[in-house]
Amino acid sequence: MQMHSDEIIVATHGRSTTEITSEIQSIVARSGTSAGLCNVFIHHTSASLILCENADPTVRSDLERFVSDLVPDGDARFAHVDEGPDDMPAHVRSILTQVSVSIPISGGRCSLGTWQGLYLWEHRHAAHQRRITVTVLGE
Repeated sequence: MQMHSDEIIVATHGRSTTEITSEIQSIVARSGTSAGLCNVFIHHTSASLILCENADPTVRSDLERFVSDLVPDGDARFAHVDEGPDDMPAHVRSILTQVSVSIPISGGRCSLGTWQGLYLWEHRHAAHQRRITVTVLGE
């Protein structure tokens, strides 16, 4: 069993999704692992990772609309507003989604479904630099 770890920095443009599938696939390919597991971890509490439909972008805009209704910015229930009205909602969004995703590796690639892509979901309105660690374990 071998382990390979790498890090990427993803620039976001404010609240949106950014596909990172190709960057993750490249790291897996460089690791030389033919079979195993790829773990992707984001080091932030106001952004998350999602495995999502990659063919139709309206899926992600529908998700954004749904979560905006579920966790609205400026909700009066939130006391934590140190960085503005989207601060606490961004934390709730990241807790409701995922900060870590594990994907099986087969044939030297992440074994994703036909319509699956891996996305960083930025929950803040401002642009950020987000750090992601990718750990590949396998043979």
